[in-house]
Amino acid sequence: METYNPCLDCGICCTHFRISFYWAEADDAPGGFVPADMTEQLTPHLRCMKGSNSIPRRCSALAGTVGEKVWCTIYENRPTPCREFPVYFDDGQPNPKCDELRARIGLPALLPQAPADSAAA
Repeated sequence: METYNPCLDCGICCTHFRISFYWAEADDAPGGFVPADMTEQLTPHLRCMKGSNSIPRRCSALAGTVGEKVWCTIYENRPTPCREFPVYFDDGQPNPKCDELRARIGLPALLPQAPADSAAA
């Protein structure tokens, strides 16, 4: 059974944060996976996703219309900050920062879900 993914009708986080990460996550480094041509160098040790380092921000990997229908064009190869930003915490509570950003574009707050460890029960 497929579950609803609120990120697919939002995408505001991809237009709010500078998405910076360790340079070796890019695919021009051994073992890297983020497409290097979609990044820019910040420091000798950090890169960020193109489009996320200037205002207005919009990650170069974001496709679609924010607040309606969006998707990440490199989802399987997205950088660590994107993988680690939780929409829901392990206890099933929505991330307040996510709800705050959703409110800015007129989307409703997320409802709590069952805790992650109870999903298999």
